[in-house]
Amino acid sequence: MSNVISCDICVIGGGSGGLSVAAGASQMGADVVLVEKGKMGGDCLNYGCVPSKALLGAGHAAQHVREAAKFGIDADLKGIDHKAVHDHVHDIIAGIEPHDSVERFEGLGVKVIQEAARFVGPQEIEVGDQRICAKRFVISTGSRARIPAVDGLDEVDYFTNANLFDMQEKPDHLLVLGGGPIGMEMAQAHRQLGCDVTLLDRSSIMPKDDAELVDIVRRNLVQEGVDIKENISVEKVRKEGDNIILTTDQGEVTGTHLLVAAGRQVNVDGLNLEAANVAYDDKGIRVDARLRTSNKKIFAIGDVAGGFQFTHKAGYDAGIVIRNALFRMPAKADYKALPWVTYTAPELATVGLDEEAARKAHGEIRIMRWPFSENDRARAERKTEGLIKVVTNKKGLILGASIVGPSAGELIQVWVLAISQKMKIGAMASMIAPYPTLSEVSKRAAGSFYTPSLFSEKTKKIVRFLLRFG
Repeated sequence: MSNVISCDICVIGGGSGGLSVAAGASQMGADVVLVEKGKMGGDCLNYGCVPSKALLGAGHAAQHVREAAKFGIDADLKGIDHKAVHDHVHDIIAGIEPHDSVERFEGLGVKVIQEAARFVGPQEIEVGDQRICAKRFVISTGSRARIPAVDGLDEVDYFTNANLFDMQEKPDHLLVLGGGPIGMEMAQAHRQLGCDVTLLDRSSIMPKDDAELVDIVRRNLVQEGVDIKENISVEKVRKEGDNIILTTDQGEVTGTHLLVAAGRQVNVDGLNLEAANVAYDDKGIRVDARLRTSNKKIFAIGDVAGGFQFTHKAGYDAGIVIRNALFRMPAKADYKALPWVTYTAPELATVGLDEEAARKAHGEIRIMRWPFSENDRARAERKTEGLIKVVTNKKGLILGASIVGPSAGELIQVWVLAISQKMKIGAMASMIAPYPTLSEVSKRAAGSFYTPSLFSEKTKKIVRFLLRFG
């Protein structure tokens, strides 16, 4: 090796979590090296959260035009320029790129090396013709689309989230393999942009969310024209002319383009983790509660550490690592209040325990619901398809909440705070919510906890008794 670099912290992976560690540690006085073999910003900026929400934004805009008549507005959707939609998506990416750029991080004092990293020892990696020795390493290499073992799939052209947003023409009929968040969001976006869409899943769509609320999302996508086929097994893929044909256990399904969104696979290839004594499996690098690997000098965060695979989880992990690596604080990750959102219309957001998990953990529970159809703001904007569902123990401790409806991802945040602070339902019920806002669904649901006792015969007797005294 012609060059040996020594540093305090070496971060491998320039996605959300890695960038947060690098920026934070450098600004706190640590000597930091960041190694990224691909694009700065990682999957989220370039192939995931940002472009998918930009594409959904375009689809939702088209759908608003189609539905304008319900407000008394005569509007026609004259056409959709798919090249212009593509340009819109990449314009959004370009606007965020400077925040994650090499130049910005070098300005923060981080040494950035754009090469692949490979461990050659417990505290040493090779990067090109350089060797880096660090007091602590942080692995934040993320994940990629998992490609299922389907006969013939490797013989046809297909999309994953990594190349979907490069498409500039309209897919006449998009086939989507997978009914998780990516599959559902992209199915709706393309349908709203004028494509025929068929989504197939070997089980039920959105299996990690509350089935009662998932049904509302399913119903809305079907009404918009997405053909959802659940509990169906794809056995073979073949190309015939301009068509892609899926052979399933229920017959053949034909389309023109194919998106594979059948889960995620962690990125550990080429890291040579064995040389660093870092244990891992196909679910990710094994970490303890402090996010340390089997080599206590090496941390793993975000998708590559297994478990929840969300950008905000990686950002949270970064804070845990900084406290451990820089301040020697025994900080532990706690995901009890970690929310997740599927950004379909309506959105579906969840935090904490669902009904089934709450019963297993606490036995007797209470469930509160409130429909968006009884919310005046939702009525005014004709977005009444939705429901909030809150779970508490019998004493009112908030255990979980799920919301399906407009702006669910925004509305869930107050419940994230409540669970993280171990609040009881009374705090939410006594909150003053501005009128008219969608946030009133949270207060209404919380208040319904007290309905059985507040309007009981016992309460009526007490009120009648007290009224006798004038």
